[in-house]
Amino acid sequence: MGRTEALSLIERSGDGRRRDDALRLLDVMSAATGEEPHVEGGTIGFGSYHYRYASGQEGDFFKIGFTPTSHGLTLYVMSGLRGFEDILERLGPHKSTKSTVKISRLGNVDESVLTELIEECVRHLDEVEAALGAIPRMSEIPPRAVS
Repeated sequence: MGRTEALSLIERSGDGRRRDDALRLLDVMSAATGEEPHVEGGTIGFGSYHYRYASGQEGDFFKIGFTPTSHGLTLYVMSGLRGFEDILERLGPHKSTKSTVKISRLGNVDESVLTELIEECVRHLDEVEAALGAIPRMSEIPPRAVS
């Protein structure tokens, strides 16, 4: 069901190139995470983690996801991007914030580096969750240690 919903969202997302980019990213993220996609709102997410804030609020959310937009693709990196500078500088043309990576054309970035970014973000989130029992607010997630 998740893949069908993801494909439906992608089909509604725009013209041929943007749709093709989103379809390719769907395959890349599925392979890199080993997870089937699921749609939450307008976002295609992969995997799941448990968060718990100091306030007591807790729940589950996707580890990494993306939204096809009219301007390209927006990746949502739930581990945050602190400590990922070494990967981002090799990715190719993109814009990033604390937890998003915006790519206007998938063909302009290095797909192997994109795969590395996805795998490392998921690995880092898994490590933090294992160490703390749940994921705290993104601002409290320790930065990825570069080995």
